Amino acid sequence: MKAPLLKTPLFALLFALVSLGAASLLFMHPAAQGTLPEGSTPGALFWAGTLLMAVLAAQSVRLLAALDGSRWLGVATAALFGIWIVYFWQLLVVAFEVPRVLLPSPGLILQSIAQHSDILWGDFVQTVLKAVLVGWAVGSGLGFAVAVAIDRQPFLQRGLLPLASLTSTVPLVAVAPIAVMWFGFEWQSKAAVVVLMTFFPMMVSTLAGLKASGKLERELMVSYAASYTRTLLALRLPSAMPFIFGALKINATLALIGAIVAEFFGSPTSGLGFRISTEASRMNMPLVWSAIVVAAVTGSLAYAALVQFERRVAFWHPSVRGV
Repeated sequence: MKAPLLKTPLFALLFALVSLGAASLLFMHPAAQGTLPEGSTPGALFWAGTLLMAVLAAQSVRLLAALDGSRWLGVATAALFGIWIVYFWQLLVVAFEVPRVLLPSPGLILQSIAQHSDILWGDFVQTVLKAVLVGWAVGSGLGFAVAVAIDRQPFLQRGLLPLASLTSTVPLVAVAPIAVMWFGFEWQSKAAVVVLMTFFPMMVSTLAGLKASGKLERELMVSYAASYTRTLLALRLPSAMPFIFGALKINATLALIGAIVAEFFGSPTSGLGFRISTEASRMNMPLVWSAIVVAAVTGSLAYAALVQFERRVAFWHPSVRGV
């Protein structure tokens, strides 16, 4: 039986495109352009159009979200929702004449990104490609190795687990200045902070994942006289993959946050945290928000890449098959 027209992907996409086309017409209003005469305010027609756009936005997102289909529909729904958020941000900030020191419009932020692309690229290399990437890899690798060691020799759990738990409770604002004193102002001190932040989540998740394999499967491996290494590689690590990837995804965001905050306490003349701190003191908020956008997009792309990699590695697992 064919689905009703209103519940088809084609209708939902057409409705979204028509809504976005109508939304672009509202941008022609002087209030949306910021060209109203001084002292005047947007009229009732503008607010009626804004209200209509809000209704169309909600309906267009609802129609896409209600569809059952491939995950690309989910991506399209999220993208459409993001477009509407940016649209109303731009529209209302300009209409209310919000000072750029409080909240710059998306247009100003994009203009700042274009003007300072070389500076932001240098900050990206310093923070992400050096501190975050190295710290994330080392911290996650150490957490995984310690978890396997604890699983192999359970007596280590009494000594290593409390110590690892202690490291996770150390405040970031306390350890960052110490790391700068130990490793200097370059990216190595930020990578050390990231290692400390990512070690414990990976260790705990890996330990939980290694215990997730079924008892019958483990007994079957024992009946085959399989060694610990063989059981680990053939049974326990595959069962632990969803836990490991969960820790990797959490650590990807923790690493970015840790490196940026650590740069507040000492950094060379580049880095996203350095840029945010320095430009905020100068009240250059469009550039501050540009650095925030770069960090947010980087974190989102890293998370999405890990999700896709998980689908390739653990495609057989029920937690992945059902997504």
